[in-house]
Amino acid sequence: MFRPALKVTSRAPPVSSMSWHLPPAGTRAAILAARSSSYNPLHSTPKTSGLVLVQVDVCRRRSIWHAQRGVAPFHYSRPSQGLPLVPMLLGAFKASTTIEVARTAGRIALTFLPFILFKNRWSKKYLKHHDKFHPGEPVDEERKAVLLKRIRSRTVVFNVLLFVPVALFWLAILASAEQTPITGRWRLIILSPEEEDEIAAQLRGPNWHHAVTEILSTDGPPTLIPTTDWRYQWVRDTLRRLEAGIPILQREQELASHWLDTPPDQPPLPPPAEYPLRPRPRAADTMRRWSEGLCGRTSPHSAHVIAGPPYSLLIVDKPDSANAFSYGFGPDGACGVVVYSGFLDNILSKAPSSIISSGYTSQTLPEETSWWTHLFGSLLISPLSPSPPHPVPTEQQTAELAILLAHEVAHLVLSHHLETLSSATIMVPALISMFADITRTLLFPVTMLFGPFVNDAVAQLGKVGSGELTKIGEYCTSVHQEIEADVVSARILAHAGFDARQAVAFWEDKQNAPQAAECSLRGRPETSNSSWAHARQIMGSSHPVNEVRIEKLKSELVRWELEKRVAEKKRIMGEPERSSILGLV
Repeated sequence: MFRPALKVTSRAPPVSSMSWHLPPAGTRAAILAARSSSYNPLHSTPKTSGLVLVQVDVCRRRSIWHAQRGVAPFHYSRPSQGLPLVPMLLGAFKASTTIEVARTAGRIALTFLPFILFKNRWSKKYLKHHDKFHPGEPVDEERKAVLLKRIRSRTVVFNVLLFVPVALFWLAILASAEQTPITGRWRLIILSPEEEDEIAAQLRGPNWHHAVTEILSTDGPPTLIPTTDWRYQWVRDTLRRLEAGIPILQREQELASHWLDTPPDQPPLPPPAEYPLRPRPRAADTMRRWSEGLCGRTSPHSAHVIAGPPYSLLIVDKPDSANAFSYGFGPDGACGVVVYSGFLDNILSKAPSSIISSGYTSQTLPEETSWWTHLFGSLLISPLSPSPPHPVPTEQQTAELAILLAHEVAHLVLSHHLETLSSATIMVPALISMFADITRTLLFPVTMLFGPFVNDAVAQLGKVGSGELTKIGEYCTSVHQEIEADVVSARILAHAGFDARQAVAFWEDKQNAPQAAECSLRGRPETSNSSWAHARQIMGSSHPVNEVRIEKLKSELVRWELEKRVAEKKRIMGEPERSSILGLV
């Protein structure tokens, strides 16, 4: 690649017309003598020859000639400029089809591997024990060469059959590995951008309400609180207030000084995250930005890769359920929160207000009537009636509602639904299937002797075991996600103007309550809690998960305070304020 000329005054003469004047012989001898007299015997650098000196002098003359005419000399491109191709090529393997292809290739390999091993073993045995079966008769050299050639060919095929599925599997793992925003936890989302866009398109607009209603309909048609109800407006206004703090997560580094200027009597603000909220990596974005960079232009990230607000909202009229869950992925209402009225009743019953109102004054602009209300409002939503007097929620009650909503919003911001979908429907079943195929291949010589009944029993045993392993995998993933959502929800609360320290007391009360508010990511019916308890029993959990969540949340808040003290001390000493003490906590 050529650099552009800095200043073009005249065309450079051709090389053939240029006269290169070499120094006379006496001058060259003087130069050689001066260089040889300054030679240090302690250095191991060999003496340069006169030809090298003349070439150096010629190169110097060329540089002076280019500088005088304002023309940059020729240079070569650095090899590192091809590095952006690596993530682009690796991103092609980030898809669920890669895992399926690797699984199919593994089954094909397991089909032919026993045959290849048997043939190679027979050929080697024939060459080794030929004298034993044919005494006095030497091995035909031509036949021996043919057998050795076949052994080598089958060995190559054997290695290729083993390498292809293993390579595809690990390429998919490497391409799908990414760090979770805010916390920096490594996770796997084995879904291509096209598959993620398809999921978002299926849940966009009123489709989210259809999907959630199907989940809730396992116990019968749900009864939904209408959007005109004061409870719905209360929850909606609190949710919109939390949504206003999400953009701050993307530019915490720019507001690094604000968290230090918070007075002691005000709720604390979190320090800038080491892994800020950014668009999730996509191979197409990397390729587009690299191409635009070569042309001197900048290319922004895709706007839809962050599942941002506004989120959809449903409130189920079910007084005996005091929980909530989040569901979905994508923009345009493709993800949202579902809250049960039992949770709202518990909050309002703790400290009932003496102020009674016949109407709720919304703190935000009224929302437009959704497609869901137009289409199915008269079927699944409670009949409208004159609004009776109701208590006005206090700030403390709103703060408790915000704590639960912030936890669910954190699930949406971190795209936990995609992670669970990838783990539960792609990764864990693929690993179990591969392990079962290998086990059945190894046991085939034994099961072959006992007929199909034993083989079917082994297959059935594998299905039962795979079901239990899937539950364990889902349980482990959910535990990490719940702890992560608690930590990130503290940041969302702080940026929305709430006191994140109140979340500790909130979750401690829920832990001791007879009906604890459980947060479910995928909206499982309550009857499935027994499977989660069984998974915990298999894992040997010595204490409830809620205790671990509370301790992690306390540690996060303590880290905020310690980081603030360190940053304030560095500000006084005139050092950079940003400092991380993650290794000390």
